[in-house]
Amino acid sequence: MATIVLYSINRTAQTTVRQCLIPYSKEASRVDSHLSVFLKTSVRRLTSLPRVRWVPNATGVRRGAVLVAGAAVTVAGFVASATHFQRAEMASVIPKTEEEDTEIAEKCKTFMSPPCTDVKVLQQRKEEMCTRMEMLIMETQAEFCRALEEVDGGKFKVDRWERKEGGGGISCVLQDGRVFEKAGVNVSVVFGNLTEEAAKQMRSRGKVLKGKDGKLPFCAMGVSSVIHPTNPHIPTVHFNYRYFEIEEGDGTKQWWFGGGTDLTPTYVNKEDGAHFHNSLKEACDKHHPQYYPDFKKWCDRYFYIPHRGETRGIGGIFFDDLDSPSQEEAFSFVKSCAHTVVPCYLPIVQKHLNDPFSPEEKDWQQVRRGRYVEFNLVYDRGVKFGLATPGSRIESILMSLPLTAKWEYMHEPPKGTLEADMLEVLQNPKEWV
Repeated sequence: MATIVLYSINRTAQTTVRQCLIPYSKEASRVDSHLSVFLKTSVRRLTSLPRVRWVPNATGVRRGAVLVAGAAVTVAGFVASATHFQRAEMASVIPKTEEEDTEIAEKCKTFMSPPCTDVKVLQQRKEEMCTRMEMLIMETQAEFCRALEEVDGGKFKVDRWERKEGGGGISCVLQDGRVFEKAGVNVSVVFGNLTEEAAKQMRSRGKVLKGKDGKLPFCAMGVSSVIHPTNPHIPTVHFNYRYFEIEEGDGTKQWWFGGGTDLTPTYVNKEDGAHFHNSLKEACDKHHPQYYPDFKKWCDRYFYIPHRGETRGIGGIFFDDLDSPSQEEAFSFVKSCAHTVVPCYLPIVQKHLNDPFSPEEKDWQQVRRGRYVEFNLVYDRGVKFGLATPGSRIESILMSLPLTAKWEYMHEPPKGTLEADMLEVLQNPKEWV
């Protein structure tokens, strides 16, 4: 064990400490009194720690020294120059920075592809929300893709793309697999200036956006996925988690999060619905007891197809324009939701992996997929925003559409059938928890 000895501070050292404290003192003229309190408090705190003792007159040590039994470090005396203070500060900060940089670099190696933003830039801006969100969506993409690959046995095609107006994305697509007819998991990180059409959409939701010279710089990023299984007894799932930041004319920034996860089965299965909704409720309840009931209702409203008088599926959660209670807490909530994607869906896939199905059941799946297409092309905000943004990658935006679908003229399932039961739930959303 080493011994750390903190000597009584002489006049030279006091001068140095006084100089170091001045920038942090609101009353520079009273710095001596602050220094006196600081020294007395520091000694009192040190002597209250375990393995610390005050030595009034130790042999070979100046009067009034503090002996601290510590580990692996020996300090020969209290430094009396500002240079030593700076060195001590650097010694405590640099290793942590290097550790964080290494952590980011190592995490990036586990992704499906290098992130959209250069790793060095992410390391330089590691405290910014844009960096933290990009790391989260890349992690979510990788976790979900690998979970699906394990079930299907196939491999996702990884397609990187760039947007000349700023940013780019990574599209991961698995098509004609053993389990999944079409599965896509997209990440996009784009920036530039909002078009008037995009700004108009946001203002219609109550956003007050004040640009400069007609320009509104923005940064948007998110992860979005739609999975269309081959077997009609395995539901389609969709999730999307995103972050938006806009810089207004006066330099202030508006930010918000949005997203959700929802399930679209071809046939009603009460156990599946309960498992799915309970998983989402558990994630929501970690942050606020009203999140699940509020966002569940919002989901039912959002995924409603007015011209059909029915919802797209059995819902889940949906939220948008989330900018409270604080950025940190909102991000923490989004992170909890993103981490729920695999456990809320994969058990349902595993359960129905080998369920037999008839040609008639496959036909009903095709009809329901037609409704899915109708909602996405006519009402979905993400699709509309993407199509209104110059340089958007159309293939990635339309990735949510199924490989096959059908529209039958005046199709209506006979009463008393499983198909009619499904339609009843879609026309009258129910509580699953």
